[in-house]
Amino acid sequence: MEKIGFIGLGNMGFPMATNLVKAGYTVYGMDVKEEALQKFIDLGGKVAQSNAELISQTNVIMTSLPTPQIVEAIYTKPGGLIDVAAPDTLLIDFSTVDPKINDNIAALAREKGLNYLGAPVSGGVIGAIQSTLTIMVGGPKENYEKALPLLNILGKNIFLLGDSPSVGTRIKLLNNLMIGFYTKGVAEMLVLAESAGLSLDKVYEILNVSYGQSKIYTRNYAEYMKNEDYQPGFSIDLLLKDMRLAQKMAVQGEVDLPVTNQLIEEYEQMSKEGFGNLDISAAYLSTAKNNKKEEVL
Repeated sequence: MEKIGFIGLGNMGFPMATNLVKAGYTVYGMDVKEEALQKFIDLGGKVAQSNAELISQTNVIMTSLPTPQIVEAIYTKPGGLIDVAAPDTLLIDFSTVDPKINDNIAALAREKGLNYLGAPVSGGVIGAIQSTLTIMVGGPKENYEKALPLLNILGKNIFLLGDSPSVGTRIKLLNNLMIGFYTKGVAEMLVLAESAGLSLDKVYEILNVSYGQSKIYTRNYAEYMKNEDYQPGFSIDLLLKDMRLAQKMAVQGEVDLPVTNQLIEEYEQMSKEGFGNLDISAAYLSTAKNNKKEEVL
């Protein structure tokens, strides 16, 4: 079987890389955190210490990275993947970035005889663990067909969206824009329900079978808030990053999104208040905090 490189063993990348190991592939992981690397070794993975070592061992390299700046550096800096990869290597990026980064990386890859797919994912950490991710792929069909056996290990809903390497990213940004809307809506609704003396469990039971139902409501309330667990599966700061990218896409397309602009300000305030490194469900904590009335002396 093919040997695979996987750069970025974070909340999403770690379970994705682990699922490839479980499927019988030899996977060489890279990450800045030593504890992630050791955990990966314990689960049957291998470790590469540099891009050059990774390239020497593999002909398929996947990346799952937190910011556009890190993605650009990993691919385009001197000694980066495009600089050192052997011709015909398949590069697959699962990160959520500025679409122009996908386009730039793809152009540079073509010049070096490399194959590239922009393939952002949706489904959260649970989807990564359970191999039920939605994967939105942009790039040449022949690259997609080569990648498909691997993508089928990682996800359940795989879409080839066209030759453009950034088309999947544009759709992913729309998806995460909606997550921003839903998350803030759920937070405000639950604070209002509490102020009315309603049981949040009963509200969830009813709205979950009504038109107010959403996957984000289930995720944020049933999986996080109800358990008072705000450790980040998807942090407020990462959501804010993606909403800003969607906002940038709107500016480039000369589209006015007034509610989006206001929401971004709300999430920026949450981050300033210290909630940025918590899960997006912590939007509820911020909303509740800002609605507490000072005690009357």
